Amino acid sequence: MGLFDYLDWPSSPWTTWRTNKTKKHPRTPCPIEELLSTPPVVTSSFEIPNPNKIEREREWYGCCVDYYKILQVDRNAKDDELKKAYRKLAMKWHPDKNPNNKKEAEAKFKQISEAYDVLSDSQKRAVYDQYGEEGLMGQMPPPGSGGFPGAGAYEGGGPTSFRFNPRSADDIFSEFFGFPSPFGDMGGSRASASGFPRGMFGEDIFSSLRGGGGEGSGSIPRKGAAIERTLPCSLEDLYKGTTKKMKISRDVIDASGRPTTVEEILTIEIKPGWKKGTKITFPEKGNEQRGVIPSDLVFIIDEKPHSAFKRDGNDLIFTQKISLVEALTGYTGQITTLDGRTLTIAINAIISPTYEEVVKGEGMPIPKEPSKKGNLKIKFNIKFPTRLTSEQKTGFKRLLT
Repeated sequence: MGLFDYLDWPSSPWTTWRTNKTKKHPRTPCPIEELLSTPPVVTSSFEIPNPNKIEREREWYGCCVDYYKILQVDRNAKDDELKKAYRKLAMKWHPDKNPNNKKEAEAKFKQISEAYDVLSDSQKRAVYDQYGEEGLMGQMPPPGSGGFPGAGAYEGGGPTSFRFNPRSADDIFSEFFGFPSPFGDMGGSRASASGFPRGMFGEDIFSSLRGGGGEGSGSIPRKGAAIERTLPCSLEDLYKGTTKKMKISRDVIDASGRPTTVEEILTIEIKPGWKKGTKITFPEKGNEQRGVIPSDLVFIIDEKPHSAFKRDGNDLIFTQKISLVEALTGYTGQITTLDGRTLTIAINAIISPTYEEVVKGEGMPIPKEPSKKGNLKIKFNIKFPTRLTSEQKTGFKRLLT
């Protein structure tokens, strides 16, 4: 819709339009429609905070919204009465609970959620009680104050202006109950943000919420499930230790209550000797949501394959190819370690296919004992000749018997 003119009328048209029902308009006409069809006097301009809300009101219940009537409470209702009323009606009209009349349920569910959102907030309720729903949608000063800091409500009128930003019905439900939907799939198409299979809670949780639990149970925040990401590391990184920097983007709630995307650089210190599966946790670095404690962000060490070494706990395994002659007469070779040093290995014994040479203290560092290391185990892959001549066979028989 963009920018609309704020219209200055010689009288109070809101009351007139509420009571002036005509045959042409079976419902109470919406003030915005009347304003756009009658020549106004322009005094200033402001941005309509949420035109979709006006369209919803046209569709659901016209402009004369009685939030107290929607929640079935009186105008002096206390917080616990509002919670009890919302719990009952939200569970009754949740769209997942009403797959056969989903459209009607969605409309009522949104009415109920918006009514609770307004009446459970003392600032919004004060504006509503004095000015009605048009006070929430326009520029009305909250009674007896100079404005509501942090309410996301400063539009054109300076610090005394107020604007109501309606919240998602699903967000209100999730904040109150601690999960998006307790009813399973029920033939609906709503996605589950809990991460659990749809329908695993079924009607049991509906019954418990309806009949059990304290009145304040809906305000207990839940914590989002941990977000896990693998962190590939080379064997050299895990041998020597290293520092990795990870850039993440996440949603946070700003001072006005709106979500915004921020970027952060996380520093991860890889300690020498860490193993595959080691977890590094950054508490509450997940996306922020209303009524939900942000998830922990967890990085899980994953070990990349190495061209020469294999890891076995704190030990390293190195396989060396040698000829049959070397296996029988002795072998001397060199191995480059993960930190770049050169080890000289000399073996004078006969090397059988199952022979293993152990070099103590040349394995992986032990994280809990940084001064100690595991062992380097050298195995041998003996290359046998594919064929022998008669003379060679005779010679071998003579030598080995």
